[in-house]
Amino acid sequence: MPADPNGPVTEGSGAPGDTEPLDEALVGAVRRTGASAGGIFLLDETRRLLCLTVACGLPVDVAVSWRRVAVTSPVPIGEAFREDRLVWVGSPEEMARSYPHTAAAMPYRFAFAAVPLAGRNRNWGVLFLVWPANHSGRVSPRERGHFVSLGRRVARVIEDAGGTVVPPDQPRVIPVSAASERRATAAQAAVDCAERLPEGFVALDLQGRITFLTSRAADMLGLDPDRLLGTQPWQSLPWMDQIQVEDHYRAAVISREVVSFPVLRPPANWLDVELHPDSSGISVRITPRSPQAESTRATAAPSVPAASVGRLYQLVHLAAALTEVVGVQDVVDLIAVQILPAFGADSMVLSAADAGRLKITGHYGYDQRTIERLDGLRLDTRLTPAGEALVSGTPSFFADPGELARHYPDAPRISGKQAWAFLPLVSSGRPVGCCILTYQRPHTFTADERAVLTSLAGLIAQALDRARLYDAKHGLAHTLQQALLPRSLPALPGLEVAARYLPAGHGMDIGGDFYDLIRLDEDTAAAVIGDVQGHNVAAAALMGQVRTAVHATAGSRPDEVLARTNRVLADLEPDLLVSCLYAHVDLARRQVSLASAGHVAPLLHHPGRPPTVLDIEPGPLLGVGVDLPYPITTAPMPLGTTLALYTDGLVEIPGSDIDRVAGELAQYLAGEPEPDRLIDDLVHHSWPRGHPTDDIAVLVLRAVEAL
Repeated sequence: MPADPNGPVTEGSGAPGDTEPLDEALVGAVRRTGASAGGIFLLDETRRLLCLTVACGLPVDVAVSWRRVAVTSPVPIGEAFREDRLVWVGSPEEMARSYPHTAAAMPYRFAFAAVPLAGRNRNWGVLFLVWPANHSGRVSPRERGHFVSLGRRVARVIEDAGGTVVPPDQPRVIPVSAASERRATAAQAAVDCAERLPEGFVALDLQGRITFLTSRAADMLGLDPDRLLGTQPWQSLPWMDQIQVEDHYRAAVISREVVSFPVLRPPANWLDVELHPDSSGISVRITPRSPQAESTRATAAPSVPAASVGRLYQLVHLAAALTEVVGVQDVVDLIAVQILPAFGADSMVLSAADAGRLKITGHYGYDQRTIERLDGLRLDTRLTPAGEALVSGTPSFFADPGELARHYPDAPRISGKQAWAFLPLVSSGRPVGCCILTYQRPHTFTADERAVLTSLAGLIAQALDRARLYDAKHGLAHTLQQALLPRSLPALPGLEVAARYLPAGHGMDIGGDFYDLIRLDEDTAAAVIGDVQGHNVAAAALMGQVRTAVHATAGSRPDEVLARTNRVLADLEPDLLVSCLYAHVDLARRQVSLASAGHVAPLLHHPGRPPTVLDIEPGPLLGVGVDLPYPITTAPMPLGTTLALYTDGLVEIPGSDIDRVAGELAQYLAGEPEPDRLIDDLVHHSWPRGHPTDDIAVLVLRAVEAL
């Protein structure tokens, strides 16, 4: 792992203060559930991050790789927090199906639970537990209840501390259990026993460090024991500096399965290695490969040292995350939340090439004054290496201010940073921009860090290029959509109205949902709500055409309005379908007549009667065919009647029945809140945490005394 500006992560490191109750709560949860590892993420409310505070039973590099998780991340930790529920993943196949990013970064056999830390008045974070590969992968309702109780118990520990347990800069990695006194007294006997055997034996802790080895093992490894103790084999033995060796170790620690593999000690000595893991470490058995086995293998040269397997899996994880970003701000957030901590950096600047200049599109950890000075610099500027790096396509790394000042004398004084990585962003041979990672302390960039950062720059460039194109299309469609929606609703004596349009919570925040209220005369009005299929410019444009067609025929019978609008769409041949509900409100007669083109049924409440979902017979969607009937439903509308029209984004909640949700929403009409307040209540009931998965449009009408 790269050097971190806050110092290395070690067992027991972390934030100052009394951390013992939280550590004990974690170890207790691991022991009570039979888990092999676990950890606690606490919420950083300011940045909306879940920060790993303490972990046990995991290698340090795994803990650091997951040091921060955005609340919105599509991973089990984020989902458990967002949805305030237990997330259980029983197998690698289930992980790959449900959470491909996590599966890419942790391709091992294990079971996993993420439990929200539900306190009295808030959610403090997430407890996660890991079971080895021999776990059945199934969890009973009783066990689920036990996990939830453990989450609440950890939450009480935090609250008993006054809610002052804050996420540290670095996670603490603690042991699951300490060595017993009995084991300590038997240590010498175990050493004597191991020394008598012909095989070599090595003991590793959970971080992969050698804590013990027999003289026979030292002979086979070819190095003095004093030079091996306290080191990781792939660091102290060049011929073991292979991706496969470190990956076997990680697989053993996480899956708790026995792992066997051969390794070549140059020039031609093959060794068989067996890893036997448990909660305290790994016992390693080394035996020389038999001549018969050696003869079946072609002699191979030692592998060239490469980036650590942890770094490669980290790159895979970040690459997968970059495929999910939508807009430029998503790219900025991902770099700040995941890429900076992965490489020990503190701050960043992301700029885009625009008309020969570098326009800053996002930043983190910089003050506004510095950003204003850097924004809009020409590509040939000598103030920083950013422009030259982009023009040449060659990344630049500066380990300290002196190194940077030799080439760019003014650059170190601009921000006061102590180390820099200037990564040109080039996509399909075109300069896209530049990503600058900076450090608060001097930082030496290792060869594998440079290689991984250079590879990552290409992925960021592609993501930024896509994001800029998306933002441009989104801006056009959003402007078009807002221009086509009514800026205000007409006033009509005897009718209170309110309307709301809410875009989808992620990615698809443009679409074809629309509403309208058309004043026909002093006593009548037409209320319309609809949903055009799709979330793009075509959907927004077709929405405007549907509204125009409805306006042109408003005042006719509801079935005629929908039929004529349908014929207009048939002539346009848009290849998109539209649901629509048209309501003719007659305040003089105190009634409403409705016709539906495949739209969700409205909610209705008459004073003194239970609210209900109006039973309305739907006709075909607009765009399906011409000359099809649209049945009319008529309902009384006495004073105090509330009618709520909405699009399906309000009731289509994953895992919920639409009819049940609509019935629950209808009950909110009984309290007769103000129309604006009613819309708030309806949306909050369906999406209490916000972020709806589809656009929502709501139009509320209430019959009142005319003034």
